[in-house]
Amino acid sequence: MNLVHGTWEPEPAARWEDGFLSGNGHHGALPFGEPNDERVLVTHHTLVRPNGAEHARPPRLAAELPALQDRLLAGDLHAAESFTDRRELQWVQPFHPAFAIRLRRTAPAEGSGYRRCVDFTTGVAQTEYDGRLSRVFVSRADDVIVHQTTTPDLDISLDHRLPNAPHGLAVGHGAVLTPEGALLTLRARYPGSDRAYTGVTLVVVTGGRTTLTPPGLRITGADSVLLLTRVLRHTDEPDALAEARALGELLTDRQDPYDGLLARHTESHRPAYERVTLDLAADPAERALPGSELLERPDSPALLERLFAAGRYHLLSSSGLFPPRLTGLWTGDWDTAWSGAFTNDANVNLQTASAACAALPEVTEALASLIHRQLTDWQENAREIFGTRGAVAPPHSDGESGLTYHFSREYPLHLWTAGADWLLKPLVDHDETRGEQDPRTARALAEVALFYEDFLTRTDADGHLVVVPSYSPENRPANASWGAINAAMDLSAARHALLAAAAYHPEKADAWRALADRLPPHRINADGALAEWAWPGLDDTYDHRHLSHLYGVWPLDEITPYDTPDLARAAHRALELRGSENDSAHGHLHHALVAARLRDGERVAHALGQVLKGDFFHASLMSAHYPNRHVYNADAAHTLPAVLVEMLVQSTPDRLVLLPAVPTTCPRGELRGIRTRFGATLDLTWNPTEATAVLRPTRTHRVELRTSSGTEPLDLIAGEDHVLRLEAW
Repeated sequence: MNLVHGTWEPEPAARWEDGFLSGNGHHGALPFGEPNDERVLVTHHTLVRPNGAEHARPPRLAAELPALQDRLLAGDLHAAESFTDRRELQWVQPFHPAFAIRLRRTAPAEGSGYRRCVDFTTGVAQTEYDGRLSRVFVSRADDVIVHQTTTPDLDISLDHRLPNAPHGLAVGHGAVLTPEGALLTLRARYPGSDRAYTGVTLVVVTGGRTTLTPPGLRITGADSVLLLTRVLRHTDEPDALAEARALGELLTDRQDPYDGLLARHTESHRPAYERVTLDLAADPAERALPGSELLERPDSPALLERLFAAGRYHLLSSSGLFPPRLTGLWTGDWDTAWSGAFTNDANVNLQTASAACAALPEVTEALASLIHRQLTDWQENAREIFGTRGAVAPPHSDGESGLTYHFSREYPLHLWTAGADWLLKPLVDHDETRGEQDPRTARALAEVALFYEDFLTRTDADGHLVVVPSYSPENRPANASWGAINAAMDLSAARHALLAAAAYHPEKADAWRALADRLPPHRINADGALAEWAWPGLDDTYDHRHLSHLYGVWPLDEITPYDTPDLARAAHRALELRGSENDSAHGHLHHALVAARLRDGERVAHALGQVLKGDFFHASLMSAHYPNRHVYNADAAHTLPAVLVEMLVQSTPDRLVLLPAVPTTCPRGELRGIRTRFGATLDLTWNPTEATAVLRPTRTHRVELRTSSGTEPLDLIAGEDHVLRLEAW
């Protein structure tokens, strides 16, 4: 295993949080535990526990909206606190694990030579101990968890007893012999619900003897044991024997079924993972260290290399049916923080930030799948809350519903209208990289533009349109309540959504561009900073984890040092004044992304350092939400690759920026396979004295090249490599 493209540990994972991860965007697997008592946690993206949210609808507030707008515009800046239907805060249905596959050695070993590792190029998590091998991966080709062990004597069972499993979970086990092999089943029905899920594990034994020991089985004298596992979400009783037959049909190579399954999986997984690589010329001795030791060297280029690779691997592995949740695709605890939701006011957006530039269309497609399945719900949000046509995205989703029902006085997320644009931005970026417009994205953008047509009806004394009510997640003005007027993010999102929709719909372009032109400009406050609310009289609250007001800098291109230098200076001042509040990982890395766009390499390095030196990463290289590995959370793991790309390469449909914000800790390196939004792949090498970029354009186009040396036009010809050599950068 190439240790840039994998990681390893010399000790077992006593905590599930330290277990290495495998996944295919549907199923997840997390092996951990002692070698004589191995457990594989099984997860599935659809597993959410009914909690009442499955029946929740958006509040019917449209008739009250005009009166709220009147009050806010008249100066009653606490008016939005009563704009609810008086319901209690309703969390979305919480994500949870399914069960653990448990393998106990009946003759415990006292051997040595323990080592566990995960290979990012294959997705195989492997343990070696006492001459025995155990390896697990989740197949992208066959949608099955594949687990092979060469331990000869085992007890195997499916164990639902996981931390914080609900009281009253109705569980049934089954163990039968079938022509395909021994079949273990676990059926769990949620308390007070007709909803259930079933885990099915087919156990195929080579050599030895299999004895049913309900609810499990015992294996003695085996040469190898192969387990194939799937999870089914349902309300009706599934046909477990039919599922066993389906799993058996995957074993096309009876001589070596594991290798056959792995070959089919790696055919799609390996090329996706290997499209983009980062080499920072790290010390080979540091590259060889276990992940836990490398994490103790936060200034090491080898650590950045491995976290970049791990971040791409985990992001790919958790994206398929859905994009990653707050925990990616994995959890070992039923009490998942913030319901393990798709949180749309920063977290999903940050985690998927590298999808287009770092060549992971699988992630973009997973995000698109979530959006397009929920678009009808988004339309209901617009209709019920705002009385408009079009679509408004929810702040939180469990994957089943796209309805807005999670809000409270302190978090009036039902007032937030910018979410649809932020979620659609990676889809627009993806279309720009490939030079084609997805009709699904075109439809969604049109729905968002229709919402703004109907919603933007109020004007200020200068004739500008007013976004009212307006909300800047998850902050409030220092001198007003949470629901206010003209949040900078709402202004930027409305403008971008209308202009993006116009680019996809030429027949409506003039009307939508004219509407965008009527939005007010951003405001610069008395501190010289871009104000979080453009409405006069609303004072900024600086110490906050979110940087919503800098949405125009990142992910948009509305505010840049090149096109809008005055606004860029104000945005930079706002970044300087921003505190980190509770030290959440997403806040630090969001800060780094904005700093990279503003060409501030020192600030990028400081924000990265807060995460690398704050003990945010588990031995698995999955991350935590807070320092000291508190609250399992994928934000840092999945966002870090985007930060490293943005500090090296930035692009728009008409511009290429090279090496805009490289920290001094990365004086040399090589980044390969980056996709640009003007339709070229890019390989970049750099050292302290020079840099070389090789562009491979897929379409003919003139772009503007920006480096520290200045600006020059760049004429690209489709199919012809273009080599750039920079003596100073």
